[in-house]
Formats: sequence, structure tokens, C-alpha cells
Amino acid sequence: MLRRLARAAVPGSRAPWARWSRNWAGVPAQVVDLRSDTVTRPGPAMRRAMAQAVVGDDDYGEDPTVHELQEKAAELLGVQRTLLVPTNTMANLISVMGHCRRRGSQVLLGQECHLHVYEQGGVAQIAGVHSQPLPDMPHGTLDLDELERALTRGFGSSYHPVCELVCLENTHSSAGGRVLPIDYLRQVRLLAHTHGARVHLDGARLMNAAVALRVPPARLVEHCDSVSFCLSKGLGAPVGALVGGSRDFIEEAWRLRKALGGGMRQAGVLAAAALVGLAEAEEVLPKDHENAQRFAKGLQDLASPVCSVDPATVETNIVLVRVSGLPPAELCRRLQAVSADEVAQTGCAVSVLLFPWTAHSVRVVWHRDVSAQDTELALRKWEFVLRQLQP
Repeated sequence: MLRRLARAAVPGSRAPWARWSRNWAGVPAQVVDLRSDTVTRPGPAMRRAMAQAVVGDDDYGEDPTVHELQEKAAELLGVQRTLLVPTNTMANLISVMGHCRRRGSQVLLGQECHLHVYEQGGVAQIAGVHSQPLPDMPHGTLDLDELERALTRGFGSSYHPVCELVCLENTHSSAGGRVLPIDYLRQVRLLAHTHGARVHLDGARLMNAAVALRVPPARLVEHCDSVSFCLSKGLGAPVGALVGGSRDFIEEAWRLRKALGGGMRQAGVLAAAALVGLAEAEEVLPKDHENAQRFAKGLQDLASPVCSVDPATVETNIVLVRVSGLPPAELCRRLQAVSADEVAQTGCAVSVLLFPWTAHSVRVVWHRDVSAQDTELALRKWEFVLRQLQP
């Protein structure tokens, strides 16, 4: 009965990947998972490609499917070579280690960037590199005057760490998936190179940025000395990331990957999934962006004092929602829970999965497993919860 009601409420809402749980008295509830674009599951085409992949021992450089992925990715990113690694965290760590050869050298980065906040301080505890965080601007950029001061402070000094690297993140997750402007990337590289430093781009969601700007990904990489590129976020592959750069840089990256335990054997199974994700990206990612915009505008139209969002800041697949009047964790709990009242008032049972992001916000992320119909269901659930919160 509930399934028929859900279909009637939002025509076509039962996408092939729709997930169901039994969260309310044994009655199925449709789950809309908006926690991250890492929660995707391989679709039929990706599973077929994985099952049929031609493989070899990639630790010996003998896996043909890995070679194909690395060559296609190098062309896409406009770099000489790329290297497949298990995760984007490892890709970032390898890149920092490849650029910062002397122990105690310094990397400049944003204080809210993924590499600084969410990667276990690996550049310090493993690479012996000193991170100097700088304030992030609302757009996800660094203040260029502040960056120049930081670069200048250690340049030629016997007392300060030697700054060898500037790290940028594009898109910038904690800024709400904002895209770094191309001219900004050019200015950062000019400043860095003037003071003897290089630029690494954490491009975990680089394809989202390229789609948003309607430019080839290589345009966003050309002002950087290296790039990391995640295959298991917007591209939907189950595992993997790439490091990209010059031939010499990737030769060193291979050695560092080995030291970190990132060498894989018959990795063509994973590379095959990534190739499907790359082929589908230009079709899939714009839909994610459109759904995120639709959600932001719909939530704004609810005009709730509890939740607010500025659709103008939604550039890709991430929406940051400001929360007032209750803890974000409580809002997430209410959005996940289902009840008899919800079924009676809306005609369906929907469980929306989210993470609290800060003390006053939640982050909402679209991906290939969330359709336009799922987005409407999430908005309806949000409306129901906000109505329940009214005095």
C-alpha cells in the first residue's frame, strides 16, 4: 500500500536504485541517502565492466585496464602521466611527499580544506611536513595577499620552515562545493612559483568543477604542478583515485605508493569501474547539479526560520543548509525517522540520511543514486519535519 502511495505522490519515484528500509513498525520506507557522493553503488554497466575486465599484476605494471585508465585520465587532465592509487587521501599524501622532499618543509593550505581537516594529519605524522593553515574565504579560495605574506615569510629565512607547496581544493567541500575560478588558480601558481613553491590541486571533485564551468578538466589543472582525482565520489566507482603530474613526478609517486602500501595487484577490476564512471560523467554530473539547485530553491521557498540556504552559492552537487533553533544532529535524526503521522499527512514514508556538518549546518550531497524524484521526496520530508517543529 505504501509503495503505491509513494508512486502516486511522486510519479516515477521508484528509480532502479531506490533503497528501502523497515524503519517504522515493519512498514517499508524509501531511503534517500544524501550524506555523501561516496555512498553510490555500482550500476549494471559498471558491474559488467568489472566482471569482464582484462587484468594483470599492476604492481609489476602489467595490468592493461589500469594502463588504459591512466592514459585516458592523463589526456583528460592534461598531464604527462597519472598513477592509480586506492584513495584520494593517499593521492594527496603522495603528492605532498613528492613535492616536499626535505623533512620539516612547509605546505600552505586552507584551514577548512579536506587535506588539513579530514586526512589524519598524514602530512605531519607520515611525511614530516609542517602544515600552515590559512583562513578560507567564503568561496573556498585563499586571500591572495595573505598567501603572499605566508610565502614571503619563509622565503630565504634561516628561522622559518621552507615553504615548498601550496595546496588547493576544487571543488571546495567545506565551502559547499564551490568552484575555484580559473584566474584565481593562475594567480596562485604565479605567487607560488615566484617564491620557489609548487601547487598541488586536491581535485577529489574536479569533474564537478569542470562541468559547472563548462570547461575541460585540463583547464583547471594547467596552473597546478600535480593533481589528485577521486574516482569513488561523483564518478561512482567503488574504489580508487589518481595522482597526476609530470613523468618524473609520477615515477617518484610510484615509489611513494609502494612505501605506503598502495600497490595493488589485479587492479583492472577497479579501473574498469572507473572507466565507466568517466564515460558517464558528462551525462550524470549535470543532473546532480540540477537536483542540488532544485532542492536549494525548494527549501528556500519553504521560508522556514529553522533552515535556510542561499541558492546562489550552490554551484555543484553540494548544499550547505544553515540550521537555527535546534542542533543539526537533531534535525538529521528527525529527517531519518518515519512515523504514522508522516504517512497520514504525506501519503508516503521517507527516510532522509544526512550528516551534521558544523555546529550550525548540515551538508546535503547529490550523486548518481539520487534522482529528481528522490529530490522531491526529500523536499517533502523536509517540509513535513519543519512543519512539525512549528510552535
